[in-house]
Amino acid sequence: MLDRLGAAPGSAGVIDIDPALLELRLDEPMARHTTLRLGGPADIWARPADIPTLAALLSRCAATQIPVHFVGSGTNLLVRDGGLRGVVINLGRINQVSRPDPDGQPTRVEVEAGASTGRLLSRATAWELGGVEFLGGVPGSVGGGLIMNAGTYLGEFTNVVTQVRSLDLRGLEIVRDHAACGFRYRDSDLPKHEIVVWAELDLRPRPRAEIDAEVAALRKRRDEREPKKVPNNGSTFKNPTGDHAGRLIEVAGLKGTRRGGAIVSPKHANWLVVDRGIEPACTAADMLQLIDFVRAEVERVHGVRLETEVKVIGEAP
Repeated sequence: MLDRLGAAPGSAGVIDIDPALLELRLDEPMARHTTLRLGGPADIWARPADIPTLAALLSRCAATQIPVHFVGSGTNLLVRDGGLRGVVINLGRINQVSRPDPDGQPTRVEVEAGASTGRLLSRATAWELGGVEFLGGVPGSVGGGLIMNAGTYLGEFTNVVTQVRSLDLRGLEIVRDHAACGFRYRDSDLPKHEIVVWAELDLRPRPRAEIDAEVAALRKRRDEREPKKVPNNGSTFKNPTGDHAGRLIEVAGLKGTRRGGAIVSPKHANWLVVDRGIEPACTAADMLQLIDFVRAEVERVHGVRLETEVKVIGEAP
């Protein structure tokens, strides 16, 4: 497939793209790139250094009819055991956070999609800008957070975003204002066939001490309620209107339920985690079976069909 991209086998580069600007790996295990630590191999794993390089890569893939997939930091992502065909693009190097006009527009912040949510929160805190305190409880990358309008009880991306830029599959830029993004609870109208690359935020002045105190309280609350040091996706299911998925799962008696190496966390029922202490090792198929079982049982007991927050991609073995 590298030859279709214009690169010789074993090459680190693509035609007309400086190899220093594009990292390529063949048959890369996706388990290395998801927080669940599950998933089969990607044919080609690509990490461009900047947006122009990404655009050139997308253009080349479109011209040679190679499928592409977009992966951020791998939170809220389950890759099937058969892996992914084509090119998997990771934006980890496209991660700048800036305040381009601190004197004229002091609350305006620009962030690239590969930046971690922690990096954005840290920079905003250093600038004494509030509005993204909710990111103290949201892992992952900004791009993924924008697509799913990630948030906590302190807020969500829709509260601060003014503009989003993405690239289509040909590498062409699309710009959307806030209204065109269609943000809603854990979702948006940002097309899944585009790759979000950049966002403009409008924050608000706030003393650092206040930001730090609120973020610390949020993190303490989450630490008390959520399992730690186990591969997981965070919340597996969206909260239905007026209720909590974790409560419904717990009342249905499903804490501790397992399928192979996948288990409903005894600490928080909406966290489906990987038990790394058993053999054979957990597979993506185990996790998918557990997701389907929990959803069916909650619907049987409560008459409520849960929707997943987790995105499932890839092929069965």
